Amino acid sequence: MIRSEPDPASAVLQGARVTLRPLVSQDFPQWRDVRTENEVWLTQWEPQRLPGQPDVVANKQAFSSRCAARHRERQLGTGFGFGVFVGSVLVGEMNVSSIQRGPFQNAYIGYWVDERMAGKGYTPEALAVAMRFAFEDLRLHRLQIAIIPRNRPSRRVVEKLGLRLEGIAERYLEINGVWEDHMRYAITTEEWQERHTEFANYLG
Repeated sequence: MIRSEPDPASAVLQGARVTLRPLVSQDFPQWRDVRTENEVWLTQWEPQRLPGQPDVVANKQAFSSRCAARHRERQLGTGFGFGVFVGSVLVGEMNVSSIQRGPFQNAYIGYWVDERMAGKGYTPEALAVAMRFAFEDLRLHRLQIAIIPRNRPSRRVVEKLGLRLEGIAERYLEINGVWEDHMRYAITTEEWQERHTEFANYLG
């Protein structure tokens, strides 16, 4: 396993070209710029900000609080959020969230990428790195990714990696003020063990 720290709570993950690491307060200027430049590209696929909720894109303190909340999730083992970097450049995020243990051993993965970096293979690589972390370090059994059917860029990511489509969940999540259907993709640790050599080029 290629990473800089043995403790999952502080893990930095390395792929062939991308690095996944937790975001910190010092990343705010770069994160703000990327998110601002990609507002139209990204917000159509994301939940609306709640009334009265501070804007993490415009407010450094709100962003720092977000980073602190993600740190607590890592310490508790309930979620692992990563900025995706190419060199020192932030190109997106990859999040392993809502981790459930017991008989389920499941998590959900969500991601976004800078539109200018889309189509370059960075997101499939980051997803492969996150799957390796989830299965080999966190010892999860199952990962799920839910995508709005018309979000073709996100669908291309999971289809490129050959994740299994399990069906359509109707009105699954409220996105940008609308209850949207989602295509549900999944992979289990058994599939990862059988297919992990297919991802070798992504993992470096």
